[in-house]
Amino acid sequence: MSVRNLDFLFKPSSITLIGGDRRARSVGAVVARNLFNAGFDGPVMPIHPDERSIEGALCYKSVEDLPITADLAVICTPDDTWPGLIDQLGRRGTKAAVIVAERCSERSDDGLEPHRRILDAARPHLLRISGPNGLGVMVPARGLNASMIHVNALKGDLAFVAQSGAVVTSVVDWATSRGIGFSHVISLGDMADVDLGDLLDYLAADPGTRAILLYIEAITAARKFMSAGRTAARQKPVVVIKAGVTAEGARVAASHAGALAGSDAVYDAALRRAGMLRVGALNELFDAVETLAMGLPINGDRLAILTNGGGIGILATDTLTTLGGHLARLQPETVTALDQILPAAWSHANPVGILADAKGKRYADSLTTLLDDRANDAVLVLNCPSAVGDSADAAQAVIATLKGRKHPVLTSWLGEGAATDARRQFAAARIPSYDTPDQAVRAFMHLVQYRKNHEMLMQTPTSVPEQFDVDGDSARIFIEAALAEGRSWLTEFEAKQVLQAYRIPVVDTRKAVTPDEAMQMAREIGKPVALKILSPDIPHKTDVGGVALHITTPEEVRAKAESMLARIRRLKPDAQIDGFTVQEMATKPGALELIIGVSDDPTFGPVILVGEGGLAVEVIRDHALGLPPLNANLAREMIQRTRIYNLLRGYRDQPAADIDAIILTLLKVSQLVTDFGEVLEIDINPLLVDDVGVLALDAGIKVAALGPRNSRRLAIRPYPKKLEQTRTLSDGQAFLLRPVRPEDEPLVQDMFEQMTPEDIRLRFFAPIKRMSHQMAARLTQLDYDREMALCAVAANAEGNEQIYGVVRVAADPDNQRGEYAIMVRSDMKGKGLGFLLMSEIIVYARSRGIHAIFGEVLRENTAMLQMCHDLGFTRRENTDEPGVVEVQIKLQ
Repeated sequence: MSVRNLDFLFKPSSITLIGGDRRARSVGAVVARNLFNAGFDGPVMPIHPDERSIEGALCYKSVEDLPITADLAVICTPDDTWPGLIDQLGRRGTKAAVIVAERCSERSDDGLEPHRRILDAARPHLLRISGPNGLGVMVPARGLNASMIHVNALKGDLAFVAQSGAVVTSVVDWATSRGIGFSHVISLGDMADVDLGDLLDYLAADPGTRAILLYIEAITAARKFMSAGRTAARQKPVVVIKAGVTAEGARVAASHAGALAGSDAVYDAALRRAGMLRVGALNELFDAVETLAMGLPINGDRLAILTNGGGIGILATDTLTTLGGHLARLQPETVTALDQILPAAWSHANPVGILADAKGKRYADSLTTLLDDRANDAVLVLNCPSAVGDSADAAQAVIATLKGRKHPVLTSWLGEGAATDARRQFAAARIPSYDTPDQAVRAFMHLVQYRKNHEMLMQTPTSVPEQFDVDGDSARIFIEAALAEGRSWLTEFEAKQVLQAYRIPVVDTRKAVTPDEAMQMAREIGKPVALKILSPDIPHKTDVGGVALHITTPEEVRAKAESMLARIRRLKPDAQIDGFTVQEMATKPGALELIIGVSDDPTFGPVILVGEGGLAVEVIRDHALGLPPLNANLAREMIQRTRIYNLLRGYRDQPAADIDAIILTLLKVSQLVTDFGEVLEIDINPLLVDDVGVLALDAGIKVAALGPRNSRRLAIRPYPKKLEQTRTLSDGQAFLLRPVRPEDEPLVQDMFEQMTPEDIRLRFFAPIKRMSHQMAARLTQLDYDREMALCAVAANAEGNEQIYGVVRVAADPDNQRGEYAIMVRSDMKGKGLGFLLMSEIIVYARSRGIHAIFGEVLRENTAMLQMCHDLGFTRRENTDEPGVVEVQIKLQ
């Protein structure tokens, strides 16, 4: 489930309280007090077998005795009563329940977990459950406080969702004292039913929610979370604090949340991929939201700092560089202009130190100069109290200077007294202001990171540096052979064969069974070679002396092989030894060593790694992570996040490495783990890279038979290649029908330009002169788990690929209804392409279990209405929009 019936949870018209109490400080008493005293405009009906009234309201003996059906039930009873109560409520027609009480036992008397028993009771009635083991929910604008939180939250437009009750109470207490309000406060508890993904979907569509704040300990449904998170982040800021950063913290978080917490670095990669902004502390959560709310148009990470105190400028610089930002370089003309308006003792560099005696005019003149310098992306203005300065005058000067200017400016006036009044004036002028330089710089970097994450969501991927065709059948031979023999690791020779099948360059590697065969192969290679032990039981060969390098003669190869075999049989007497690999010593002077790998995260499935490789890879720990499937932009961004990227760009007389070749290798590895669910781990180390390409020297691949764990293991559904097919129209024109890809944005824009203004108006219900990047990105960047767009592709007369028609269906999170849309190039109308596309999307929707497809059509679009009639759609007039007809076809 997802958002179905969640309106009954957050917008109920009537409530029943089960387990309310009159005992002071009991859970039932606190919940009853909150329910009856938060301003809820509707009946609250307590159920209690022994009490006559609770909070002055008449009690009923049972669910059956209620005078009306309650939309929402709030349950505060022991866990052994939950399944029966849920069943009774469901039969009565209640559609949502909040279980505030804590779980008392892990298993009930019949051996079934309480979660499973309450879900079994709720499922037939489509009754949604929040909790158990949470503090409940609050919707202040509706006067709903179905929680045991000690204070009513203020009304506002921030939604706060947390997996920790203690965090919820602390944040609400903290926010209330500062006048910060919420649209929703939700304590998730055990997430037996309603989880993070459900709430992201719901809150993304809620017009009363400006931003979503999440406190996360562990995620239980990664694919749903990623789909919902990406959808929400496209519409409003989603700011996350993830607990369990350290190994010990992750262990405690996993125990607390009842789910595998996974690697913090993997969570970081997932949140970045979903377009969410991650912060490190609770106070940053609110700072980030308020900063984002200012709407500052940040275009990069170059910060200019204007300060009347050198020390605070240094502190701000330290924080900036630590967080990955950069000090802006002052343009020569900027330095010249500042020389003319500042005392000779000014810093002559960024941070721009304007001395302790700076008054308002000096601040205004300096700030104006920095605003005119296009070499910075934002300006941070700092002020510390000074006996010879005037903080209030400086603040007023800054405010006056910024009137009518759109360049991003942040401020930090230190101290109290005049600083407090200055911060108040900045807030009134909608200029971001912070108590300390550290907070201000972090706020700037929040803007930078949020922009980067959001751009990655909407970015059009570049075409891959070169196309590659894989030989999946050859790769499958080696994978299935290992599985058939009960092995979890492919040998080095087998792993390299798989990489070669995916067109990843590997060093010439040959397999030898005996030392004599190894000698013969070295003779055939005729160059210095490397000798390695070949064993499925020894993935890390150097640990047991299983690698010998730079061997120059065949005879030396045999001698090394014999001594290596004896040593390993002594150290690993139970290891299966299949022989040796003999490979030519790679000669790439100046090449850098990288590692590209794949690991299997318990929460998010396959995770791809790139970074500095070699023997010391675990000591250096320079790597970046990403979730497959990757595209060229994502792969490049991963590489740029590593420290070794600075070396890859070239330095002194060292040419830049072939970064496109690294990107292509990452894409091939991504494709490999997408194609084979059996592949759990990949280790390519070292991967040599220089200015002419890459070369894999060593490789390992771990596999496991397909099962429940790895059948849907990708957190993001990959491109569904199996939907590709060739179809021919009645006039003989053939098209490739395939899913739309993000890289199709230019083709979709070109198709738009081939359409007449009238056809565009009929499709979009309004005249549109050009298709913006944002619009085209939304049409081409699909979450294949929730929506599908099929395009008809063919080459034009010049041999260039073009799109002639696109049809899409976007299902609701519950997969009940999907809205269709279709666009056919004007010169293709009347040839049957539209009918073909509609027929195919109906077949797809039926296969996905969507119950019905609907669409809105202008009444004057008679051709579309006739086609829908021919396909079996029914129609009805849209009473809300005159001139619009809604068409629908039931599929299930």
